[in-house]
Amino acid sequence: MPRWKELPEELDPQVREFTGQLRRLVEHSGLSPAAVADRTGYSKTSWERYLHGRLLAPQGAVLALAEVTGADAGHLLTLWELAERAWSRSEMRRDATMESIQVAQARFALEEYAPGPDRAPAADPAPSEPSSPPPSVSSVSPVPSVSPAGRTADTGGRQLRRQLRRERMTVWVAGAAGVLLVAVGLLLLALNPSGGGGRKAAAAPAPAASAPQSPPPSVPSAPPAGVRCTGADCAGKDPNQMGCSGQNAVSPSRGAVGGMRIEVRYSKVCDAAWARITGAAPGERITVGADGHSATARTGQGGDGYTPMVTVSGDPAKVTACRTTAAGLRHCAQPAAAKGPATP
Repeated sequence: MPRWKELPEELDPQVREFTGQLRRLVEHSGLSPAAVADRTGYSKTSWERYLHGRLLAPQGAVLALAEVTGADAGHLLTLWELAERAWSRSEMRRDATMESIQVAQARFALEEYAPGPDRAPAADPAPSEPSSPPPSVSSVSPVPSVSPAGRTADTGGRQLRRQLRRERMTVWVAGAAGVLLVAVGLLLLALNPSGGGGRKAAAAPAPAASAPQSPPPSVPSAPPAGVRCTGADCAGKDPNQMGCSGQNAVSPSRGAVGGMRIEVRYSKVCDAAWARITGAAPGERITVGADGHSATARTGQGGDGYTPMVTVSGDPAKVTACRTTAAGLRHCAQPAAAKGPATP
């Protein structure tokens, strides 16, 4: 069994509990991290980060691990949702802390760059004079005195403010002069009948901005986290490993005979469907069909199984899912809104 390192102390309790559950599933399965990577489709490096709390496992990896270890996917997804919220809150707090540090640094830099009356540059030291003994306490005058350094600091602050006001006044005067020159030029152009500029401007075609603008091309939205394929890329692939199952899938069609249940599983985010069966006999064939394409699989020793995915471009209620027994009997799923037993 693998020996795990201690999780980081700053890890949120929800993330810590979820990571511990992943470690227990790997330990009970007897698989090494390399074997888990081979069976789930996620790299060994990624699983080492997931199992050591350095990165939160995506939903697709969690579902794939549940499929490999036989764990309850619903319970594991509940723990993952709580950990995902806690992880997001930690990221937000980290971003807010970094932003506060950057703001403090910017304020400090501004204060150093533009000193005020109380932060003027230090005055040059006065010429050295013969030192005299300090006066006694009784000889100190009650009238407050201003040191040369204080007067220099106050004078430097006033000079800096006056210089800034002069610069702003210069910019304002230059801007006003520019506006005045432009206005005079436009007036002369309008009053000049022989220049021909007005006629040329009138003969010019209408600006292109008046033409109707075509809408910008739509950009396809990115798939949710953990989803690894969409559309034709999903054909023939495992829905659990591609992140299309779990909360990303619904059952538009179902059927039941005795303890056997068959259903169509459809994922809108992946634009794909597959057939799933439970309670059947081992080795029975299950088939899913959509848009002229199909995929088949066999039930396992427990009588459960599911097919690879097929692409769905139309109504998911038209996807077929059927089971064929060893004796040749055939039972199919029906749309959820339909009434009656499964199709024989």
